[in-house]
Amino acid sequence: MAGLRLGPLLRYVDWETASTATIWVEADRPCTAVVRCADGASGSSRTFAVAGHHYALVVVTGLTPGSTTAYEVLLDDHPVWPPENHRFPASTITTPALSADHDGGADGCSGKAGVDGGPGPVRIAFGSCRWAAPPAGGHLPGRSDPVGPDALDTLAARLAADPDAERPDVLLLLGDQVYADETSPATRRRLAARRDLDEPPGAEVADYDEYTCLYDESWRDPEVRWLLSTVPSCMIFDDHDVIDDWNTSAAWLAEVRSTSWWHERIVSGLMSYWVYQHLGNLSPAELAADPLYAAVRATPDGTELLRRFAAGADADPTGTRWSYRRVFGRVRLLMVDSRAARVLDERQRAMLHPQEARWLREEALSRPGSCDHLLIGTSLPWLLPPLVHDAEQWSAALCRGERGGPDGRWARIGEHLRQRSDLEHWAAFPDSFGQLTELIREVGSGPDAPATICVLSGDVHHAYIAEPTWPAATPGGAPDALVLQLTCSPVHNSIPGPLKAGFRFGWSRAGRRLGRLLARHGRIGTPPVQWHKAGGPWFGNQLMTLTLHGRKAALSLVQANSRRTGAQLETVFDRSLTNGGPSSFSRSTKR
Repeated sequence: MAGLRLGPLLRYVDWETASTATIWVEADRPCTAVVRCADGASGSSRTFAVAGHHYALVVVTGLTPGSTTAYEVLLDDHPVWPPENHRFPASTITTPALSADHDGGADGCSGKAGVDGGPGPVRIAFGSCRWAAPPAGGHLPGRSDPVGPDALDTLAARLAADPDAERPDVLLLLGDQVYADETSPATRRRLAARRDLDEPPGAEVADYDEYTCLYDESWRDPEVRWLLSTVPSCMIFDDHDVIDDWNTSAAWLAEVRSTSWWHERIVSGLMSYWVYQHLGNLSPAELAADPLYAAVRATPDGTELLRRFAAGADADPTGTRWSYRRVFGRVRLLMVDSRAARVLDERQRAMLHPQEARWLREEALSRPGSCDHLLIGTSLPWLLPPLVHDAEQWSAALCRGERGGPDGRWARIGEHLRQRSDLEHWAAFPDSFGQLTELIREVGSGPDAPATICVLSGDVHHAYIAEPTWPAATPGGAPDALVLQLTCSPVHNSIPGPLKAGFRFGWSRAGRRLGRLLARHGRIGTPPVQWHKAGGPWFGNQLMTLTLHGRKAALSLVQANSRRTGAQLETVFDRSLTNGGPSSFSRSTKR
């Protein structure tokens, strides 16, 4: 009899028809997975096999718009979810209500029902960087969790305890869902049972089966398992999903490719990402049109098909797109791959290769006036503390030879700093930074501009809000939309004290002056925008939530803190961003 190894995860809920959803499961043997809902909706799928593991992505159809319905999972007609004596509420699928003027188009105006019967607010929670368990050496005597309570665990406990609590409509996980290079004691024991950890890559994961150990550890957590079974999720990778500083530079890539273990590591990493994260990001229509998904499902064992795909994706990123679009009523999300899509040649260095950059531009500019809010999800922040931004641009300038040529001493210093200090965000790809800045300005300008354009990011193990301002002489003028960089990290991780001080200093007046000195040394021109810190920095395990209703927007930040009664989510920021139309965040939040 088949058993449920992992899941269920509620991934995609269709906001166009409000009648379809997808649910991901992993079984322990081949079987047929069935999802059966209390309102009569259902779906089924035969499992597909990869490296001895068995998966299904079930498309559920017939859901009622504007409803919440409980569901169960059966494997070969045997109920496996919810399990017996389950201490959590029933897993449910919530669909949005269709507005009266819904036209069924790709950007239809669906939304949850509001008090007046119209579309209600859209709540989008986001964060990044989650240790399922602290890595080996991270535990202290007498403390079960040295980095504090997990924000996802704490959110799940709050929602499970209060059926009337407001739930996110979607959870955006912006990278580092698993840590392939920082494994926990439990995972190390599993790895040691398979191979000698004194041989490279040591206690880091080496192959596909070891990647599955990371997802087991992360998604078997009871609170997180229930949360992901009832709140839809969108995901994108960052470096630790494969290895720290993945694709920092051409020099980094050449060095790691010279090792005996890297090829298997990257192929297995992309294979596991495709199975565990990427498939669930896609709509049923996209799944139906995906030739790789069809081929893997059609063969008894899809391992070699997927291996060839992953090896090709690593060798030539232009042939694969990990980025995707999601639409939530009049909210458009563009989730951008800022890791695998890079061009690392110093002469053409870019965060996104030309095809990917073209996709982002076309998606951002398509159907003017069709969205009230544009969200750009990228694991790496677009706007950093000014000193960090200038340091990254300075390092990039040295590496391309602005001081002494590309083979000179300054170039070697720049590369050393880039790798040692993780100087590889958007600022470290100056042309890409400028192109994204101009795209945001262009999309945010004119009568059809959205009310807000928010860049959602993680990675840097703290949270902050940055607001850009465009110079008066900017060609085309400053955008009419409110533009914000919203950074939230970590969900469950830590940051050393010196880095906290460094990030605070990076926003200071002295930090800005130091940054400009570096910029002058690197012969870097004035950036196309200036920006200031409008909130933060905040340090802790945390989640941000955007609440979008019509052309209004509000933002909250909660942190998970330990109290005598247990872990609690405590609000540290909660404020309206707009007053019904494009306006300055600073003006709209004065008290």
